[in-house]
Amino acid sequence: MTRGPSAAPPPRARPGSQSGRARPGSQSGRARPVRPRRPRPTEAASFRFRFRVGRTVMFVALGIAVVQLLWVQVVQAPKLSAEAANQRAITVIDPATRGSISDRNGNPIAFTMEAKALTFQPVRVRKEIEEAAVKAGKDPKVADRLKEIAKGIHKALGDTAAEKDLLAKLKSDETFVYLARSVDPNIAAKIVDEFPEVGLERQDIREYPGGSLAANIVGATGWDGHGLLGLEDSLDSTLAGTDGSQTYDRGSDGAVIPGSWRDKQPAVNGSSVELTLDSDLQYYVQQQTQLAKDASGAKNASVVVLDSHTGDVLAMANDNTFNPSIGVANNGKAEMGNLPVSTPFEPGSVNKIVTAAAAVEYGLTTPDEVLQVPGGIQMSGVTVRDAWEHGVAPYTSTGVFGKSSNVGTLMLAQRVGEDRFADMLEKFGLGQRTDVGLPGESAGDVPSRDQWSGGTFANLPIGQGLSMTLLQMTGMYQAIANDGVRIPPRIVRATVDADGNRTRAEHPEGIEVVSPKTAATVRDMFRSVTQRDPMGYQQGTGAAAGVEGYQVSGKTGTAQQVDPACKCYSNSNYWITFAGIAPADNPRFVIGIMLDAPVRSADGSGGQSAAPLFHNIASWMLQRDKVPLSADPGPRLVLQAD
Repeated sequence: MTRGPSAAPPPRARPGSQSGRARPGSQSGRARPVRPRRPRPTEAASFRFRFRVGRTVMFVALGIAVVQLLWVQVVQAPKLSAEAANQRAITVIDPATRGSISDRNGNPIAFTMEAKALTFQPVRVRKEIEEAAVKAGKDPKVADRLKEIAKGIHKALGDTAAEKDLLAKLKSDETFVYLARSVDPNIAAKIVDEFPEVGLERQDIREYPGGSLAANIVGATGWDGHGLLGLEDSLDSTLAGTDGSQTYDRGSDGAVIPGSWRDKQPAVNGSSVELTLDSDLQYYVQQQTQLAKDASGAKNASVVVLDSHTGDVLAMANDNTFNPSIGVANNGKAEMGNLPVSTPFEPGSVNKIVTAAAAVEYGLTTPDEVLQVPGGIQMSGVTVRDAWEHGVAPYTSTGVFGKSSNVGTLMLAQRVGEDRFADMLEKFGLGQRTDVGLPGESAGDVPSRDQWSGGTFANLPIGQGLSMTLLQMTGMYQAIANDGVRIPPRIVRATVDADGNRTRAEHPEGIEVVSPKTAATVRDMFRSVTQRDPMGYQQGTGAAAGVEGYQVSGKTGTAQQVDPACKCYSNSNYWITFAGIAPADNPRFVIGIMLDAPVRSADGSGGQSAAPLFHNIASWMLQRDKVPLSADPGPRLVLQAD
């Protein structure tokens, strides 16, 4: 059959090759491998896209990982290293021991003893008890163990740790609790040996061996060991010292990593403080003050005793003083303050020493000058009378103060004049703090000269219209006892640091109030206050203050209190005061006394309530210190001319 013109000629066989079907048995007859089907163009493009995307994602992830690695290992490495170290580092505080407080003779008033606080971790301990029991295949009996612990601690500590309260703390959901504080270290060690679940923490105990002795001055510490009241508070930075510290690394199991202790800062113990107080005298004065308050029915009573030459505070007391040994919160209605420095009052006739000193200093009178003193006097429209009715009486200047005549005092004050009188008030330290070194001190209140009205000068010379603290009042008489030089009082005598270095407190310079001659004259004039006649009858208003064998100089005072209802002076409530010097011929001690609203004495002078308290304290001090008797009783003073 002939092919058409479009038919392709059959392929020509190449030399050595065979065409057509392979013959059976020949090698070339084996099956040829099947080539994979070439993907279509759309499938290939999709594959390439996915490959590129996957590769890109992989490189991005790898880049992020590299950047993060560099960030962590390079940039944040110091911070992370510090945080890791902080997680391991434990800083242990080494508490400083608080300094002691002692009197002028080294007798301790307050000191610190080391004690222990019992601690407990309720949640953790209960869990550990359960886990230990389960591991041992036993019944946990957590409640029984907690009862054992509570009972054991109660047995060791007694009623200070009630078993019921202890058990409540052991069962609480708190992570940390205090089971007991201020535990004796030996007792605490025995408790922990028996009950290892209980922890120990150092806790210092502030001891006050005298109980309420000088508590109004020394004060107390709080639960944290720092000052809360009194000198414990105001001198806290001196007494507390500086805590030390030491750091170590702790492993995950809570154990100390060996060799990790570092940064040791030793504790610097607080300095001890030596006061000017005399503990024996302070005890006696506190006792006598309380007795006087109870006997007189006064609202309160206060006493200050100063060294006549140095101004040192030898004793300072008020009634109803608290006891810091039992804790501040457990003192009920006890007086927590220090009334002799914090509570000003109107002094009454005790303030007449200002007029006496000024009149003698400026040569305006002599002790024997006879003044014709009427029963009343008019000053700027104000009428002032004596406490007793009398006509014109021939009192000497000495007798004016011995009998405490208001009228005679104002007659002499008029000679002094307002300006010189105001200047003398300032020299005596009134209206200004003494800076004795005690917290809460009041400056009192003296009206400034430019605010004086017509009646002001009729009140100030007789001790009304101004106020002062008992310490200020006693300081006035210290100036007269010290030949006219007032020494601002001080309570701190010295400090002793942790190394035993003693630093004596600086004493302020004295202020000359009057000349030595004037001071001696006034001291002698004021002996008239305690003078008796040859028959033993009282001549001055404070004869009960006298001490047999010694010359005593002083002054009684009775000041009307303000009635808050009418805002006027009361005719029933008074401040009764006394300030005196013993011995007057060789001054050693100055004693100031204030009774707040006692049952008033029959003669209206206050001499029958405050003066006996002066007598008791002065005689005790003079005998204890073996002060020589006065060489002679002194010349008999003339109080009233014939």
